[in-house]
Amino acid sequence: MAWEEWEQLKAEAAERQSTHMRLNQVEGGGASSALPEKYGVLKASQTDLSKIGKIAHTLYNDLWDKARVAVPSSDSAAGDLSRQGFALGAGLQHVSTRWEEQLKSLMDAVAHISNHMHVTTKLHSGGEGFIQRQMSSIDALDAGFDERVGKPGAKNPAYYPAESEKKE
Repeated sequence: MAWEEWEQLKAEAAERQSTHMRLNQVEGGGASSALPEKYGVLKASQTDLSKIGKIAHTLYNDLWDKARVAVPSSDSAAGDLSRQGFALGAGLQHVSTRWEEQLKSLMDAVAHISNHMHVTTKLHSGGEGFIQRQMSSIDALDAGFDERVGKPGAKNPAYYPAESEKKE
């Protein structure tokens, strides 16, 4: 390739580069301009998180059952080819080894997603219950300190609901 041709290709690539899309950025190197008010806020419900976790778990099981099957047969075929003197045996063994490494990496990532979604769902559902319990106890506490709840000198019905029902 001639030097002039190389320079021309670089110049054409630079021209095309300037027309690419830029996300969350203003021309002139400005900082991020993605505002939640303008684009919305990411929301995920417990059902969404559970579905993602379930799908990841199913994917993990499918990878375990179906993608792993090729490794033992490929390894034995590679061994047979190598023993018979074919150079293809070493290549097949290399592919099989790389497949197994990549499969394990993918399965670890999918398991991580599945576990993370299950843990997140449990943590957030516990938080919702805690907030509800705290709010209901605050209501009871407020009613106990509110002087307008009962007559002066009478027992507060917030603490003695059974007795207040008998009197009425």
